[in-house]
This record gives sequence, C-alpha cells and structure tokens, in this order.
Amino acid sequence: MKKLPIYLLFVPFGAFAQAGSIPSSPILESYIQEGLKQNLGLKQERLELLKSAENITQAKANFMPRVTFNPNYTLAAGGRRLEFPIGDLLNPVYSTLNQLTKTNNFPQVENVNQLLAPNNFHDTKLSFQYPIFNTDIRYNLLIQRDLLSAQEAKKRVLENEIRYSITTAYLQYLQTLEAQKIFDASRKLLTDFVKLNEKLVGNNVATKDVIYSAEYEVSKLDQQVAVLDKNRQSVQVFLNYLMNRDFSAEIVADTNLVSAPILASNLAELKADALNNRQELSQLRTNIKVSETAIKLQEMNAIRPQVFVGGSTGFQGFGYTFKNQAYIIGQIGLSWDLYHGYEKKSKIQQAKIQKNILDVKFEEVQKQIQLQISQAYFELEAAKKALNTAKDGTIKAEKYFKIVESRYRNGQAIMIEYLRASNEIITARLQESVAKYDVLAKQANLDKVGAVK
Repeated sequence: MKKLPIYLLFVPFGAFAQAGSIPSSPILESYIQEGLKQNLGLKQERLELLKSAENITQAKANFMPRVTFNPNYTLAAGGRRLEFPIGDLLNPVYSTLNQLTKTNNFPQVENVNQLLAPNNFHDTKLSFQYPIFNTDIRYNLLIQRDLLSAQEAKKRVLENEIRYSITTAYLQYLQTLEAQKIFDASRKLLTDFVKLNEKLVGNNVATKDVIYSAEYEVSKLDQQVAVLDKNRQSVQVFLNYLMNRDFSAEIVADTNLVSAPILASNLAELKADALNNRQELSQLRTNIKVSETAIKLQEMNAIRPQVFVGGSTGFQGFGYTFKNQAYIIGQIGLSWDLYHGYEKKSKIQQAKIQKNILDVKFEEVQKQIQLQISQAYFELEAAKKALNTAKDGTIKAEKYFKIVESRYRNGQAIMIEYLRASNEIITARLQESVAKYDVLAKQANLDKVGAVK
C-alpha cells in the first residue's frame, strides 16, 4: 500500500478574514465572539481608539482659555553692568544750589553701577490667553474626529481578519477529526485483512509473507495517524491563541457544520455589497475627508489672521515683599503671515496633491475588491464541482474495493490488487473530506472579501 498524501488534509484556506454566510454554527459563532472579545491584537486596536479619542479631547481644549500661574525668582552675580556717572554730573550742581538756598533740598546722588542681570528679583504672575479667531484650532478638531473614524474602520478590518482566521482554523480542526475517522475505518479494514491472511496461511492457501506484508501496511497507517495527531494539536493551539485562551483548552466540534447546504450567490450583487461594506473603503473615504479638511485649513491660513486676547496680573520687584509690587497687563494680539516666499501656496498645492493620491488609491482599492470578489466566486464554484467529482470518485472506489475484496477471498486476486484497492478507497475518502471543507473555506473567503457578517 502506498503512503497516503497527508498534505491533502491541510489545503490552505487563504489569507482573508471572516465567517459570513457559511452554514450557521452556534459553537463556531461562540468562538468567533470570544476571539473578538479576547484577541490581543484587537485589544491593542481598542487602546488605539481610546488614544485617538483623547486627541479629540485635547483639540477641544484649545477652544478654552489658557490660564497659567508662573512665579519665578532670580539671583545673579557678575556679568555685564550698567555704569553711568550721574552723581559726578549732578552732585556739584546740587551742592551749589544748597549753598545758594541755604537748604538741603538737593540731596547727593550716587553714580549708577547696576548689574544687567537682576539680583534678588521676582516676577510672580497669573496669565491667561483666549483665542478669538484661530482656523488651526477649528480644523484640527475636525481632522481629529475624522482620524478617530478611520481608526474605528481599521479596527473593524482587524475584526474581519479575526473572524476568518478563527473560522478557517476551526474548519481545519474539524477536518482532522473527520480524517481520523477515515483512518480508523482504514485501520479496521487492514486489521481484518491481516486476520484474513492468517486464515489463508492456516489453510495452507498462502505463505506467511502475506501476513508480514499486511502488518507492515498497518504500521505505515499508524505513522500517518501520528502525523495527523500532531497536526490536530497544532491547529488546536493556534485556534486557542486566536481566542487568547490556554493552548490546551478543549475545542468542541460541531459535526453538523459540514453537512449544512451553502446557498448560491450572485456575482454582481456580491460586488455591489462589497463596495458598500468593505471597511478598507470606509477608511479611505475618511482619509480623503481628512485631506479635504487639510486643504481648507491651508486656504484659511493663507487669507485669515489669528486673533487672541490675553493678559497677566501679579507682583514684580526686588525681594519677595509683595509691597507696592502689584501690576496688571491686558493684551490683544493678531498674527498674520503676509509673505514667506509663496510657502502658503505651496502648502495648499501639497494638500491637494495628497487628496489626489488618496482618490487614486480609492479607485485602485475598488478595482482590487472587485477582482477579489470575482476570484473568490469562481474558486467557490470550482470547489463545488470538485466536491461532486470527489463524491463520485468515493462511490466508485468503494465499489471497486468490494469487487477486489471478494475476488481476493476467493483466490482470484493477488495481494497487490487488494492493497491498491484499499489505498484507492482511503485516498478517495480523504479527497472527498478535503473537498467538503474546501467548499466551506472558499465560501468563507467569499464572505470575507464581500464583507459579509
């Protein structure tokens, strides 16, 4: 008996994401919901959403007055000094005036010799500033809101991926269970074959080599079962990883899933629905809206000034005495860039180019989605036809085996014919199993690219 093609048990299901209109399964749906709740990748995306929401809060804060308490105290030594001989200039005059008036009304003054850096000086103040007109603040808030929407769309894309990953992993797990049943039936068949050969040897109809040969076929099948067990454990670990569970957690099998019918789909409707539902397009639409807001921001900056009011109050002077040191200042300010080498025009043009890039990207993604839908649809149709062929092959292989088995029991067929017939029936059953689950996988693929939930 030839070695069975174990690789047939693990036909890749693709790299898309979601379980949509494949037959309903409460068990599978519970695993999907658990994955959507516990998956570590999705938890990171939820944190990113919270982070984006805080950006909106910060953008709103710019509309409010900014109040700042800013005390400072300065000690200084050395450095530049301000020297002015005011005493040398005025004191002789003051002395003469005092003599003429016979008074002391004109006191002597000292020369100025003052450090430019103030020593023992404090400025303790409370300042505020309020924007009356600022286009940056307004449009930044609009941009942050749109970026939050884009982040939400990104999270839904990942949810789509998690759905499909869990679905395909679960289908692979069910397939290993079905393959195990096929191998168990095949082992029983080969065990009966060993017993049959023992009887033939006992009746001197055959020699002992037929027993050894049959036992060898059983050992080869056991090796393949060991590989199957390893593959099933690997799929179980991966499925639990997607749900952020203990890797050894039990997976409950829904054996009714594979037998449920799959409804036919209309290609044109699938394309239309995908263009309406795909979150990648929603994310791009939001990014285009952000770029449009950025254009308006640059255009407003080119023609509008920024106006604000503000002021400060506090104490200022030498030494922390607060006596006769109070002051208050009011401000109104305007900032308007009139010319900077056509920088503003360049920024507007740059923002428009970015929008054009996103428009082209949006059109490209639309085409890609329609291509994905077409490919997934035709792959599903091909998988359905392959399943019908595989079913027919299994029926014929079973009939062929019954005939060969009967001939072998009556001594009309050689051992090689029997082993070839048994190999054909095992291979046919495995191929039918692969074909059944491949149909479900292709349907899940179609559901994913069509954004079906």
